[in-house]
Amino acid sequence: MPENGEITSNFLDKAISGLTNIVFSQISVFGVGIEWVVLWLAVPMVFITFYLRFVNVQQFRLALSISSGRYADPDAPGEVSQFQALMTALSGTIGLGNIAGVAIAIAIGGPGATFWMIVIAFFAMSLKFEECVLGVKYREILPDGSVFGGPMHYLRRGLEDKRMPRLGKALALTYGILAITNIVPFTQVNQAYSQLSSVTGQEFPWIFGVSLSLLVGLVIVGGLRGIAKLTSRLVPLMCAIYLVATLTILVTHFHLIPNAILAIFEGAFAPKGVAGGAIGVFVAGMRRAVYSTEAGTGLSSMVHAAAKTKEPVSQGLVALLGPFFDTVIVCTMTALVIIVTGVYKLEGLDDIQMTSAAFGTVIWWFPYVLAFCVLLFAFSTIVSWSIYMSRVWAFLFGHSKNSLAMFRLLYCISLIPGGVFSVKQVIDLVDSFLFLAVIPNIVGLYILAPMVKRDLEIYLDRIRSGEVGASSGDTQFWWVRE
Repeated sequence: MPENGEITSNFLDKAISGLTNIVFSQISVFGVGIEWVVLWLAVPMVFITFYLRFVNVQQFRLALSISSGRYADPDAPGEVSQFQALMTALSGTIGLGNIAGVAIAIAIGGPGATFWMIVIAFFAMSLKFEECVLGVKYREILPDGSVFGGPMHYLRRGLEDKRMPRLGKALALTYGILAITNIVPFTQVNQAYSQLSSVTGQEFPWIFGVSLSLLVGLVIVGGLRGIAKLTSRLVPLMCAIYLVATLTILVTHFHLIPNAILAIFEGAFAPKGVAGGAIGVFVAGMRRAVYSTEAGTGLSSMVHAAAKTKEPVSQGLVALLGPFFDTVIVCTMTALVIIVTGVYKLEGLDDIQMTSAAFGTVIWWFPYVLAFCVLLFAFSTIVSWSIYMSRVWAFLFGHSKNSLAMFRLLYCISLIPGGVFSVKQVIDLVDSFLFLAVIPNIVGLYILAPMVKRDLEIYLDRIRSGEVGASSGDTQFWWVRE
């Protein structure tokens, strides 16, 4: 007879498997299976883009100006600058998904999947805009100056303003309960250790776990301000290192870039030998782009809510730059590297090892550069994730100092075994709950879209009239100087 432990384990296996099958169940689109949750995220991206009259295009230059500090108000409430909020949010999205995710998309759908990743990221910019406008509009500022915002707050208070208080409370509580199950980013911990171990050839899971826990603890003990200071320096650094490495590969394969671009477009519209045809390539690219941008999950709005501004729309414009940088730029560069080196044609490479192999075709030690980048990406994501989950924790359990201190302690301790055990069951479980949390968030975003559209029109009118003017300080970036 099976032991009680075996019965419990089998029950958990079946329960998690059942939940995962429900959340990631597929529907048939022209004969190609696609997870319904991906469509649930992609459809509002397109809808909001059209509804807000392509705010992601028309106000792109204004977004760059705001992020540079041109419209900064030093007396505005908030904890971090608008640029720091963007960098902190980017540190949560620019990560392993931008390196491994691109390789996975190309392995499934060929080079053409890259085109659809860019297309979906383009529409994701508008959805990210709406989330972060609402995040600032309905944030809660405590007497000590700390700021708490996110879907839990704008779902509850926003729907109160729409005279739907019961629905607002239900959606906010549902989102909070489902989101808190993702309290630890196990995937990042596990993959970071895996990549470092494979490069060094050494096994040191406990040392890695304890070291990572201590490093994260040193950063998050300072709260959002300390994290923002780190990410505002770390994100540009890690992006620069990664992009320099990719540019080096592209320069050495410069003559192949036109063919790579042609392969992307041909594969997007007339793929050959890809199961499911064009719709299969579209699905492969869309799936990875949806996961890469995090638009629709509401996570980034928790960080953007803390920006120093009196204008919710201005921070929403800054936020829409996120998908552009993390997917349109970083993912495209990664895809070009994979295509020009030809490693996507090799058998047995369908994840981050494909990207690593592409780096290794130029200089033998480039995979070590990639490993370093992966560690930086993973660390920044883990740090940023602590902000997301601390906001959800505070909504559910209160934002007293003792409550938040308990959260930080639990968060750091739970990082330690990430490289020791297989966490597939846990990953499946928390991922399922996170994507279930998308359901109440998207419902709220549809209802609150008219409010955001009105606020955008009012803000742009004030910009044109000069009521909202540029600050007297110099801008930080050349692209916004006149």
